[in-house]
Amino acid sequence: MLSIGTLAELAKVNVETVRYYERRGLIEQPDKPAKGYRRYPETTLNRMQFIKRAQELGFTLEEVSNLLTLSEASCSEVQGLAVQKLASVRSKIVDLHRLEVVLDSLLHQCAANSDLTHCPIIESLLPEDKNEF
Repeated sequence: MLSIGTLAELAKVNVETVRYYERRGLIEQPDKPAKGYRRYPETTLNRMQFIKRAQELGFTLEEVSNLLTLSEASCSEVQGLAVQKLASVRSKIVDLHRLEVVLDSLLHQCAANSDLTHCPIIESLLPEDKNEF
């Protein structure tokens, strides 16, 4: 059994994160004994590590909550959630690639810019009618 401080340390989070996960229903808060402090079972540490690993893979806490709910469901249900996440990741990659191309172009315009009174990056952010700014 682990104290909240030890649990947080082993899970590499702070104590407030443990409390936040409790409030979100991601982990259970153990009953407080008449004397002493709450003690967390080893399974709570495992669950915390699962949550952190899922977050590292890009899952939001809401999605993690769904995964935890599905932990006793069929693999096909979990697979459905993973398929949705993969589609979201691929969409973000496309958007990031577009952003990369635009930024690369703007940086090249800046490097070739001899007029120090205006900046191509700033101008690209202005509305079409520059008087509105």
